[in-house]
Amino acid sequence: MATLNMTDPSDQRSALRRMLLIREFERAVRDNFADGEIPGFVHLYIGQEAVAVGACSALEDDDYVTSTHRGHGHCLAKGMDERTLMAELYGRRDGYCSGKGGSMHAADLDEGMLGAQPIVGAGVPLATGAGLTAQLRDREWVGLSFFGDGAFAEGQVHESINLAATWDLPAIYVVENNLYSEGMTYEKQHNVENLADSAAAYGIPGVIVDGMDVEDVYDAVAEARERAARGDGPTLIEAKTYRYRGHYEGDPQPYRTQEEIDEWRENRDAIDTFAARLREAGVLDEGDREEMQSAVEADIEAAVEYARDAPFPDPEEAYDDVFAEPNPDVEYFRERLGRTGGADP
Repeated sequence: MATLNMTDPSDQRSALRRMLLIREFERAVRDNFADGEIPGFVHLYIGQEAVAVGACSALEDDDYVTSTHRGHGHCLAKGMDERTLMAELYGRRDGYCSGKGGSMHAADLDEGMLGAQPIVGAGVPLATGAGLTAQLRDREWVGLSFFGDGAFAEGQVHESINLAATWDLPAIYVVENNLYSEGMTYEKQHNVENLADSAAAYGIPGVIVDGMDVEDVYDAVAEARERAARGDGPTLIEAKTYRYRGHYEGDPQPYRTQEEIDEWRENRDAIDTFAARLREAGVLDEGDREEMQSAVEADIEAAVEYARDAPFPDPEEAYDDVFAEPNPDVEYFRERLGRTGGADP
Protein backbone atom coordinates (compact mmCIF):
# COMPACT_ATOMS: atom_id res chain seq x y z
CA MET A 1 0.00 0.00 0.00
CA ALA A 2 1.36 3.38 -0.98
CA THR A 3 2.36 5.91 1.65
CA LEU A 4 -0.56 8.00 2.87
CA ASN A 5 -0.62 11.66 3.83
CA MET A 6 -2.70 11.74 6.98
CA THR A 7 -3.48 15.42 6.52
CA ASP A 8 -5.14 14.71 3.18
CA PRO A 9 -8.91 13.97 3.46
CA SER A 10 -8.80 11.32 0.76
CA ASP A 11 -5.96 9.50 2.49
CA GLN A 12 -7.71 9.80 5.85
CA ARG A 13 -10.73 8.05 4.38
CA SER A 14 -8.42 5.41 2.90
CA ALA A 15 -6.95 4.75 6.33
CA LEU A 16 -10.43 4.37 7.83
CA ARG A 17 -11.44 2.00 5.08
CA ARG A 18 -8.32 -0.10 5.62
CA MET A 19 -9.12 -0.41 9.33
CA LEU A 20 -12.67 -1.44 8.49
CA LEU A 21 -11.36 -4.00 6.01
CA ILE A 22 -9.13 -5.57 8.67
CA ARG A 23 -11.94 -5.75 11.18
CA GLU A 24 -14.42 -7.31 8.77
CA PHE A 25 -11.79 -9.75 7.56
CA GLU A 26 -11.16 -10.84 11.14
CA ARG A 27 -14.86 -11.13 11.90
CA ALA A 28 -15.28 -13.43 8.91
CA VAL A 29 -12.29 -15.48 10.04
CA ARG A 30 -13.77 -15.67 13.55
CA ASP A 31 -17.12 -16.96 12.30
CA ASN A 32 -15.80 -19.37 9.69
CA PHE A 33 -13.16 -20.77 12.01
CA ALA A 34 -15.89 -21.42 14.57
CA ASP A 35 -17.88 -23.24 11.86
CA GLY A 36 -14.91 -25.48 11.09
CA GLU A 37 -14.18 -24.05 7.64
CA ILE A 38 -10.71 -22.70 8.51
CA PRO A 39 -8.16 -25.21 9.81
CA GLY A 40 -5.48 -24.78 12.47
CA PHE A 41 -5.42 -21.94 14.98
CA VAL A 42 -6.24 -18.28 14.46
CA HIS A 43 -5.25 -15.23 16.52
CA LEU A 44 -7.37 -12.22 15.68
CA TYR A 45 -6.30 -8.58 15.43
CA ILE A 46 -9.67 -7.02 16.28
CA GLY A 47 -9.10 -3.88 18.36
CA GLN A 48 -5.52 -3.22 17.25
CA GLU A 49 -6.24 -2.03 13.68
CA ALA A 50 -4.91 1.48 14.24
CA VAL A 51 -1.39 0.19 14.89
CA ALA A 52 -1.06 -1.76 11.65
CA VAL A 53 -2.72 0.86 9.47
CA GLY A 54 -0.99 3.81 11.09
CA ALA A 55 2.44 2.22 10.82
CA CYS A 56 2.15 0.79 7.32
CA SER A 57 0.61 4.00 5.96
CA ALA A 58 3.85 5.79 6.88
CA LEU A 59 6.04 3.32 4.98
CA GLU A 60 7.15 3.26 1.35
CA ASP A 61 6.15 0.41 -0.96
CA ASP A 62 9.64 -1.09 -0.93
CA ASP A 63 9.97 -1.11 2.87
CA TYR A 64 9.86 -4.50 4.59
CA VAL A 65 7.67 -5.60 7.47
CA THR A 66 7.76 -8.61 9.76
CA SER A 67 4.74 -9.79 11.67
CA THR A 68 3.64 -12.15 14.44
CA HIS A 69 1.18 -14.98 15.06
CA ARG A 70 -1.46 -12.20 15.00
CA GLY A 71 -0.57 -11.13 11.50
CA HIS A 72 -3.67 -10.72 9.32
CA GLY A 73 -3.98 -7.02 10.11
CA HIS A 74 -0.34 -6.34 9.28
CA CYS A 75 -0.70 -8.21 5.99
CA LEU A 76 -3.74 -6.23 4.89
CA ALA A 77 -2.30 -2.93 6.07
CA LYS A 78 0.83 -3.54 4.00
CA GLY A 79 -1.30 -4.00 0.90
CA MET A 80 -1.83 -7.74 0.58
CA ASP A 81 -5.02 -8.81 -1.17
CA GLU A 82 -7.84 -10.00 1.09
CA ARG A 83 -8.93 -12.75 -1.32
CA THR A 84 -5.49 -14.31 -1.61
CA LEU A 85 -4.94 -13.99 2.13
CA MET A 86 -8.29 -15.63 2.89
CA ALA A 87 -7.44 -18.46 0.51
CA GLU A 88 -4.23 -19.02 2.45
CA LEU A 89 -6.15 -19.29 5.70
CA TYR A 90 -8.45 -21.82 4.04
CA GLY A 91 -5.43 -23.90 3.00
CA ARG A 92 -6.03 -23.41 -0.72
CA ARG A 93 -3.51 -23.44 -3.56
CA ASP A 94 -4.42 -19.88 -4.57
CA GLY A 95 -3.23 -18.53 -1.21
CA TYR A 96 -0.03 -16.57 -0.75
CA CYS A 97 1.90 -19.67 0.32
CA SER A 98 -0.08 -22.11 -1.82
CA GLY A 99 -2.20 -22.99 1.18
CA LYS A 100 0.72 -24.45 3.13
CA GLY A 101 1.37 -21.54 5.47
CA GLY A 102 -2.04 -20.84 6.89
CA SER A 103 -2.97 -18.17 9.39
CA MET A 104 0.39 -17.81 11.12
CA HIS A 105 2.80 -17.97 8.15
CA ALA A 106 1.38 -15.62 5.49
CA ALA A 107 4.06 -13.84 3.46
CA ASP A 108 4.43 -11.90 0.23
CA LEU A 109 7.82 -10.48 -0.67
CA ASP A 110 6.36 -8.42 -3.51
CA GLU A 111 4.35 -6.42 -0.95
CA GLY A 112 7.25 -6.23 1.47
CA MET A 113 5.73 -8.70 3.95
CA LEU A 114 8.60 -10.94 5.05
CA GLY A 115 6.12 -13.09 6.89
CA ALA A 116 4.08 -13.71 9.97
CA GLN A 117 6.21 -15.47 12.58
CA PRO A 118 4.45 -17.68 15.16
CA ILE A 119 7.70 -18.06 17.14
CA VAL A 120 7.58 -15.27 19.72
CA GLY A 121 9.93 -12.45 18.78
CA ALA A 122 11.24 -14.23 15.66
CA GLY A 123 10.34 -11.41 13.29
CA VAL A 124 12.56 -8.87 15.02
CA PRO A 125 15.89 -10.32 13.78
CA LEU A 126 14.43 -10.59 10.26
CA ALA A 127 13.47 -6.91 10.14
CA THR A 128 16.93 -6.11 11.48
CA GLY A 129 18.35 -8.18 8.65
CA ALA A 130 16.30 -6.19 6.15
CA GLY A 131 17.83 -3.03 7.57
CA LEU A 132 21.32 -4.50 7.40
CA THR A 133 20.76 -5.52 3.78
CA ALA A 134 19.64 -2.00 2.91
CA GLN A 135 22.76 -0.58 4.52
CA LEU A 136 25.15 -3.01 2.83
CA ARG A 137 23.54 -2.61 -0.59
CA ASP A 138 23.01 1.13 -0.26
CA ARG A 139 19.24 0.79 -0.69
CA GLU A 140 16.61 3.18 0.59
CA TRP A 141 14.21 0.75 2.25
CA VAL A 142 13.75 0.25 5.99
CA GLY A 143 12.78 -2.81 7.98
CA LEU A 144 9.90 -2.55 10.46
CA SER A 145 9.02 -5.25 12.96
CA PHE A 146 5.73 -5.63 14.77
CA PHE A 147 5.88 -7.64 17.99
CA GLY A 148 4.02 -7.88 21.27
CA ASP A 149 4.74 -6.96 24.86
CA GLY A 150 5.32 -10.63 25.61
CA ALA A 151 7.99 -10.84 22.92
CA PHE A 152 9.80 -7.91 24.51
CA ALA A 153 11.08 -10.35 27.15
CA GLU A 154 12.83 -12.45 24.47
CA GLY A 155 16.60 -12.26 24.21
CA GLN A 156 16.67 -12.17 20.40
CA VAL A 157 14.59 -8.97 20.48
CA HIS A 158 17.17 -7.12 22.55
CA GLU A 159 20.09 -8.58 20.64
CA SER A 160 18.55 -7.29 17.44
CA ILE A 161 17.82 -3.82 18.79
CA ASN A 162 21.34 -3.58 20.21
CA LEU A 163 22.86 -4.57 16.86
CA ALA A 164 20.71 -2.09 14.94
CA ALA A 165 21.53 0.69 17.39
CA THR A 166 25.26 -0.05 17.28
CA TRP A 167 25.39 -0.12 13.49
CA ASP A 168 22.79 2.63 12.88
CA LEU A 169 20.64 0.29 10.82
CA PRO A 170 17.47 1.60 9.12
CA ALA A 171 15.03 -0.29 11.34
CA ILE A 172 11.86 0.48 13.26
CA TYR A 173 10.64 -1.62 16.18
CA VAL A 174 6.92 -1.37 16.98
CA VAL A 175 5.90 -3.19 20.14
CA GLU A 176 2.13 -3.57 20.37
CA ASN A 177 1.47 -3.51 24.09
CA ASN A 178 -2.03 -4.95 24.39
CA LEU A 179 -1.50 -5.59 28.13
CA TYR A 180 -1.53 -9.38 27.93
CA SER A 181 1.16 -11.85 26.93
CA GLU A 182 -1.19 -14.70 26.09
CA GLY A 183 -2.85 -14.75 29.53
CA MET A 184 -0.18 -13.04 31.64
CA THR A 185 -0.87 -9.47 32.67
CA TYR A 186 1.69 -6.85 31.73
CA GLU A 187 2.73 -5.96 35.28
CA LYS A 188 3.54 -9.60 36.11
CA GLN A 189 6.04 -9.85 33.24
CA HIS A 190 7.72 -6.45 33.14
CA ASN A 191 9.29 -4.29 35.84
CA VAL A 192 8.89 -1.00 33.98
CA GLU A 193 5.84 1.12 33.36
CA ASN A 194 6.75 1.81 29.73
CA LEU A 195 8.62 -0.57 27.44
CA ALA A 196 9.73 2.40 25.34
CA ASP A 197 11.91 3.53 28.25
CA SER A 198 14.20 0.57 27.48
CA ALA A 199 15.36 2.40 24.36
CA ALA A 200 17.63 4.51 26.56
CA ALA A 201 19.79 1.43 27.17
CA TYR A 202 20.64 1.39 23.47
CA GLY A 203 20.95 5.13 22.96
CA ILE A 204 18.03 5.33 20.56
CA PRO A 205 14.68 7.16 20.72
CA GLY A 206 11.87 5.48 22.65
CA VAL A 207 8.43 6.76 21.72
CA ILE A 208 5.08 6.02 23.35
CA VAL A 209 1.97 6.35 21.19
CA ASP A 210 -1.74 5.78 21.64
CA GLY A 211 -2.21 2.53 19.76
CA MET A 212 -5.93 3.26 19.47
CA ASP A 213 -5.19 6.43 17.47
CA VAL A 214 -4.18 5.77 13.86
CA GLU A 215 -2.84 9.31 13.38
CA ASP A 216 -0.67 9.14 16.48
CA VAL A 217 0.88 5.88 15.29
CA TYR A 218 1.35 7.28 11.78
CA ASP A 219 3.15 10.38 13.00
CA ALA A 220 5.58 8.38 15.14
CA VAL A 221 6.41 5.87 12.42
CA ALA A 222 6.77 8.59 9.78
CA GLU A 223 9.31 10.37 11.99
CA ALA A 224 11.10 7.10 12.74
CA ARG A 225 11.30 6.30 9.05
CA GLU A 226 12.82 9.70 8.27
CA ARG A 227 15.41 9.11 10.99
CA ALA A 228 16.23 5.64 9.70
CA ALA A 229 16.43 6.74 6.07
CA ARG A 230 18.95 9.49 6.77
CA GLY A 231 21.26 7.04 8.55
CA ASP A 232 20.52 7.96 12.16
CA GLY A 233 19.53 4.46 13.21
CA PRO A 234 16.50 2.73 14.67
CA THR A 235 13.59 3.83 16.84
CA LEU A 236 11.62 1.83 19.41
CA ILE A 237 7.91 2.67 19.38
CA GLU A 238 5.53 1.37 22.04
CA ALA A 239 1.91 1.42 20.88
CA LYS A 240 -0.42 1.02 23.85
CA THR A 241 -3.39 -0.87 22.47
CA TYR A 242 -5.91 -3.59 23.29
CA ARG A 243 -7.20 -6.76 21.69
CA TYR A 244 -10.90 -7.48 21.96
CA ARG A 245 -10.67 -11.22 21.37
CA GLY A 246 -8.74 -13.79 23.36
CA HIS A 247 -5.14 -14.68 22.69
CA TYR A 248 -6.51 -17.35 20.33
CA GLU A 249 -10.02 -18.23 19.23
CA GLY A 250 -11.44 -20.45 21.94
CA ASP A 251 -9.40 -18.79 24.69
CA PRO A 252 -11.59 -18.81 27.87
CA GLN A 253 -9.83 -15.61 29.05
CA PRO A 254 -9.87 -16.14 32.82
CA TYR A 255 -7.29 -13.36 33.15
CA ARG A 256 -9.65 -10.44 32.40
CA THR A 257 -13.27 -9.41 32.72
CA GLN A 258 -15.93 -8.71 30.14
CA GLU A 259 -16.38 -5.30 31.77
CA GLU A 260 -12.78 -4.41 30.92
CA ILE A 261 -13.24 -5.45 27.29
CA ASP A 262 -16.48 -3.48 27.02
CA GLU A 263 -14.82 -0.39 28.49
CA TRP A 264 -12.16 -0.37 25.79
CA ARG A 265 -14.61 -1.20 23.01
CA GLU A 266 -17.16 1.43 23.96
CA ASN A 267 -14.82 4.29 24.87
CA ARG A 268 -11.52 3.73 23.05
CA ASP A 269 -12.39 1.94 19.81
CA ALA A 270 -9.92 3.03 17.12
CA ILE A 271 -12.39 2.93 14.24
CA ASP A 272 -15.21 4.74 16.00
CA THR A 273 -13.01 7.49 17.41
CA PHE A 274 -11.25 8.12 14.09
CA ALA A 275 -14.55 8.17 12.19
CA ALA A 276 -15.95 10.65 14.74
CA ARG A 277 -12.88 12.86 14.31
CA LEU A 278 -13.31 12.84 10.53
CA ARG A 279 -16.98 13.74 10.85
CA GLU A 280 -16.13 16.67 13.11
CA ALA A 281 -13.59 17.85 10.53
CA GLY A 282 -16.12 17.60 7.72
CA VAL A 283 -14.15 14.84 6.00
CA LEU A 284 -16.83 12.19 6.53
CA ASP A 285 -20.55 12.05 7.05
CA GLU A 286 -22.65 9.17 8.34
CA GLY A 287 -23.65 8.20 4.83
CA ASP A 288 -19.99 7.89 3.85
CA ARG A 289 -19.32 5.59 6.81
CA GLU A 290 -22.29 3.38 5.98
CA GLU A 291 -21.33 3.21 2.31
CA MET A 292 -17.75 2.35 3.22
CA GLN A 293 -18.90 -0.34 5.63
CA SER A 294 -21.18 -1.92 3.03
CA ALA A 295 -18.43 -1.94 0.42
CA VAL A 296 -15.96 -3.55 2.82
CA GLU A 297 -18.47 -6.22 3.84
CA ALA A 298 -19.04 -7.02 0.16
CA ASP A 299 -15.29 -7.30 -0.42
CA ILE A 300 -14.91 -9.72 2.48
CA GLU A 301 -17.89 -11.80 1.37
CA ALA A 302 -16.25 -12.07 -2.05
CA ALA A 303 -12.96 -13.03 -0.43
CA VAL A 304 -14.63 -15.86 1.49
CA GLU A 305 -16.35 -17.16 -1.63
CA TYR A 306 -13.07 -16.98 -3.53
CA ALA A 307 -11.36 -19.00 -0.81
CA ARG A 308 -14.15 -21.58 -0.65
CA ASP A 309 -14.04 -22.10 -4.41
CA ALA A 310 -10.24 -22.28 -4.68
CA PRO A 311 -8.70 -25.77 -5.07
CA PHE A 312 -6.69 -27.52 -2.40
CA PRO A 313 -3.05 -28.24 -3.27
CA ASP A 314 -2.32 -31.75 -4.48
CA PRO A 315 -0.73 -34.01 -1.84
CA GLU A 316 2.53 -34.30 -3.75
CA GLU A 317 2.90 -30.50 -3.59
CA ALA A 318 3.72 -30.85 0.12
CA TYR A 319 7.40 -31.15 -0.80
CA ASP A 320 7.51 -28.15 -3.14
CA ASP A 321 9.63 -25.22 -1.93
CA VAL A 322 11.30 -27.29 0.79
CA PHE A 323 14.78 -27.68 -0.73
CA ALA A 324 16.57 -25.35 -3.12
CA GLU A 325 18.25 -28.30 -4.86
CA PRO A 326 16.60 -31.55 -6.01
CA ASN A 327 16.66 -34.21 -3.32
CA PRO A 328 16.21 -37.91 -4.22
CA ASP A 329 14.41 -38.67 -0.96
CA VAL A 330 11.96 -35.85 -1.58
CA GLU A 331 11.26 -37.11 -5.09
CA TYR A 332 10.56 -40.59 -3.71
CA PHE A 333 8.10 -39.29 -1.14
CA ARG A 334 6.51 -36.92 -3.64
CA GLU A 335 5.87 -39.84 -5.98
CA ARG A 336 4.46 -41.93 -3.15
CA LEU A 337 2.16 -39.09 -2.13
CA GLY A 338 0.87 -38.94 -5.69
CA ARG A 339 0.22 -42.67 -5.77
CA THR A 340 -1.07 -43.36 -2.28
CA GLY A 341 -1.87 -40.01 -0.67
CA GLY A 342 0.93 -40.66 1.84
CA ALA A 343 -0.23 -44.08 3.04
CA ASP A 344 2.24 -46.94 3.20
CA PRO A 345 2.12 -48.92 -0.06
